Amino acid sequence: MTNHSTLWLNMASSEEPGEKKISQIFDEGMKIFEDVSKTSEATNSSTVQVKVKKAMRLFEEATELVSMAGIFSSNESIEEVATNNIRYFLLPALLGTLSLKLCVEDRFNVVETAEIYFRDFLRRCKSYAIVDVGIPEPKENSSESTESVQQSHAADLAAMSRQRNSKLQRYREQKQLESELEDIKRSLSSMSIVDEEVERKYYLTLIKNFAIQAVDELHSIEMEKPLLEYMAKVRKDEHFTSAGDKVKKGKFPPPKPLQPFIITKNEVQKKVFGAGYPSLPVMTVQEFYEKRVKDGDWPDPSKQKPASLLEMAAMGDPNRVSEEEDAEKEMRMERDDPKLLKDARDWDEYKDDHRKGWGNRMNRS
Repeated sequence: MTNHSTLWLNMASSEEPGEKKISQIFDEGMKIFEDVSKTSEATNSSTVQVKVKKAMRLFEEATELVSMAGIFSSNESIEEVATNNIRYFLLPALLGTLSLKLCVEDRFNVVETAEIYFRDFLRRCKSYAIVDVGIPEPKENSSESTESVQQSHAADLAAMSRQRNSKLQRYREQKQLESELEDIKRSLSSMSIVDEEVERKYYLTLIKNFAIQAVDELHSIEMEKPLLEYMAKVRKDEHFTSAGDKVKKGKFPPPKPLQPFIITKNEVQKKVFGAGYPSLPVMTVQEFYEKRVKDGDWPDPSKQKPASLLEMAAMGDPNRVSEEEDAEKEMRMERDDPKLLKDARDWDEYKDDHRKGWGNRMNRS
């Protein structure tokens, strides 16, 4: 079986110089994504979790660059999108898939984030007429009375029957698409120079395959949400907290909630793609640029010679290595790592016995 990542690298070789940085980031993320998808190692292992988070950071960075370059426009068709750029339709689908692999305490936050990614992916694909799939409607998070539940029971059974038939149809379509992908990959592997039409067909087929997976994931998320809500309620009602939880919650700051990373080019797209998700951090390119300057990630243009947005984005993240170390430490904290917990307890005991300022005698003997 031909390796996907080899195909990505071969097909990226024909890109223009200005797009090379985006393709390199995307290809690196795609290689990690495939490694994670194929691994037999447990998803909750520290190795897999570090890879998942690294791939997500790469795809988020690619999303930034794609938005800055203005690759997609709301008033164009798929025929107007360059072949080299079609792959970037996959970014929200890849981020949604990786989000679901995260092993964190707040699972509800994870599934909500993945849902936003999948819906954004399907809406964009439909707006470009790449696919024609029904996007499952989100259910309201409201408690129903026993009477209303009984009245809707028959309707639910009919809906379940329709969903089962739709799922079987999607399964058949997915198997057909997977077969087509294998044929196209074999053709691409045998080419010394990649044929643009074949390359274009490969990307579009891959997007259609991910679209079917996205619909299935949305159905699964809708079934998982009520369970997570119930579990959250049970935990809230419990008053007993273990000693390990006390150390974890009291001595370490809580992890930042996961948020979907979708940037749009202008205010019009911001309104369109941000609609329905008040908490979605959708930013225009200018807003994103100003935020990076404010956070100190990029130089202040008033103090240095101005550079283009793409040049600044191409600088990359100087803290990437430290972020990977932080991800590993976060994984250890979430697993109640014995050594990490012991270090925290020892440090607390030391602070209890040595108050701040002790030992400083101001040069007095």
